[in-house]
Amino acid sequence: MKLIHVLAALPFIGILFGIQFANKVTPYLFGMPFILAYIVMWALLTSVLMTIVYVLDKENKEGGTK
Repeated sequence: MKLIHVLAALPFIGILFGIQFANKVTPYLFGMPFILAYIVMWALLTSVLMTIVYVLDKENKEGGTK
């Protein structure tokens, strides 16, 4: 499996499976319940990861399609 595929799958795995462990209200981060802060963190992290995938994708630089 290519590195870009693993990086692209991380947000899906983090939100789908990690939400079970982050399902807490009491610790507040930046004034938000922990579960909401966790989801916001993954939304921001998804943007960063997709930028990395875009930069690493060789087919994107060639401009060709399969």
